[in-house]
Amino acid sequence: MHLFFQPDFSSISALTDDEAFHAAKVLRLREGETVQVTDGQGSWYDAQVRQSTPKRCDLQILKQTTYEPRPYSIEIALAPTKNIDRIEWFVEKATEMGMDKISFFYTKHSERRTIKLDRLQKIAVSAMKQSLQAYLPQLEEVGDFEKWLPKASEATAQKFIAHLPDDVLPPHLLKSALPKQNYLVLIGPEGDFTTKEIELTQQLGFQMAVLGNTRLRTETAALVACQTLHLVNIP
Repeated sequence: MHLFFQPDFSSISALTDDEAFHAAKVLRLREGETVQVTDGQGSWYDAQVRQSTPKRCDLQILKQTTYEPRPYSIEIALAPTKNIDRIEWFVEKATEMGMDKISFFYTKHSERRTIKLDRLQKIAVSAMKQSLQAYLPQLEEVGDFEKWLPKASEATAQKFIAHLPDDVLPPHLLKSALPKQNYLVLIGPEGDFTTKEIELTQQLGFQMAVLGNTRLRTETAALVACQTLHLVNIP
């Protein structure tokens, strides 16, 4: 059965824009055929096509299922890489794994200072549908790292920065993270955080954590952090 995404489906009971075009022109759905729709906010619908056009596909809701959110949340905040393909790969894979929020910041050593959030959103939607999930991660471009960080850290139960200092080796994220928390993990740019930026994280209560015994690329570190926090919460 075909799965579609419509964020306001409960109020309009129809597919619009790209989803309507895909239903009408690509899949050629006709009246009476059944589909599934998710709103990306925890609701999943079984529905039947009433009328299908490239601009709007009207549906009749047959059944609604609501999925409870996980008892923990994961936000990964990272500096976009110079090669944007690597960030697109991360967004896709993190969405498949299960992610609540991805934030993009810019630091002194950032090699990229612009991203196309609309394109990343489409990649996340596609990955959500492919992996049959009911929740779509929130994507946000938060701008300057030092200005954003104090506000971002206020409501987070457990805050980590993936960093390997020269002196004392910090514990692995798997050992530091507690289950059923709201997590925020910072992943630095390819040139790493500056000393000043690291000091700011320490002042705001971030814990240093490592993600393994090897040096990881930005997008790899971000994905490892995501999966590690899921492992912490295995019952």
